[in-house]
Amino acid sequence: MSARRPLFRLSFLFLVASLLSAGCGWFSREEAMPAGSVSEAVRDVQAKAQAGDTPVWKTAPVGPPDGPDVVDRVIAVVNNDAITLSELQEGLAYYLSESKETVKPEQEAELKQRLLSRLIESRLQLQEASREQLTVDEAEVNEQLADVMKRFEAKTEEEFERLIKAQGLTLAGVKKRLRDQVMIQKVIQRKVQFRISVTEPEIEKYLLENREKLETGLSYHARHILITPTPPGDEAGWQAARAQAEEVWAKVREGEDFAELAKRYSQDPTAKEGGDLGVLKQGELAADLEGQILRLRPGEASAPHRSTLGFHIFKLEWKESLSGEALAQAKRQIRDILFRQKYAARSAAWLDEIKKRAIIDIRL
Repeated sequence: MSARRPLFRLSFLFLVASLLSAGCGWFSREEAMPAGSVSEAVRDVQAKAQAGDTPVWKTAPVGPPDGPDVVDRVIAVVNNDAITLSELQEGLAYYLSESKETVKPEQEAELKQRLLSRLIESRLQLQEASREQLTVDEAEVNEQLADVMKRFEAKTEEEFERLIKAQGLTLAGVKKRLRDQVMIQKVIQRKVQFRISVTEPEIEKYLLENREKLETGLSYHARHILITPTPPGDEAGWQAARAQAEEVWAKVREGEDFAELAKRYSQDPTAKEGGDLGVLKQGELAADLEGQILRLRPGEASAPHRSTLGFHIFKLEWKESLSGEALAQAKRQIRDILFRQKYAARSAAWLDEIKKRAIIDIRL
């Protein structure tokens, strides 16, 4: 097994997810249209194309519905390759089967256009792979076929073939789609993935800008003393509560035991446990109160903080931080996030680039 295998697997999953989300999948027509009709269509489009690198999109008028005697027809030509109606119909059927969606008649035309756009992108990528002289061996196809068979819970190719025949598909057609997908992934690796790098300064910058979010879920242990106003809505009560909180805060600064002070002065139910709030996860307390706690170093206490309940004095016993293995794990997550962002941006730019060079004749 080569060292690049895990990277290939990850990228292949990205590709499959993007294809299946559009419904194109790997179930489509397994035979190409005759070269003569394609060449004629391309010559017609090329004759009308203008100079420059702007893509040529030519849409033919929609004709009458296909009759029962129409077996197949070309619905798009991508440079010198045809996309047929049967490919689109199979892609639509597979999309509906996977998504379990119910498409209204007025929505079907828009969905077909979306799926056709994905088919065109796939065809352009295959053409790029051909120009790069990339190849796919049988072992690679069989490896992907084994994964598909697992999803169908088929133990043998014969059993799998029976299952897909019930959907109007053939084993040869499935293998061809898998071969195409492996080929597309190889060209994406060469043109997109291998040209992406994530640097340590980029990771550090992301960590600095998002540290608070990354620390959400880390644990900490705190105590607190609550002094409430009596009566709650009376301004004089608030003034008295503030004065008492300042007195208690002075005792804390003088080094008196925080837990004992909580038992004597706190008006919170936790007073009998020495104001113990227990072990909390970051994000569990109200943000203003948690902010007072987390800005402390272990062993430190905070000055009185007013909330709607009264005046709080907090003490932080300990807290987890992004250090050691937790920091290393956070950096791995950041690397993955930045890689996916760069991958999506470069992949989109590469597709735009090859579309600009293409001659595309849409007849749907």
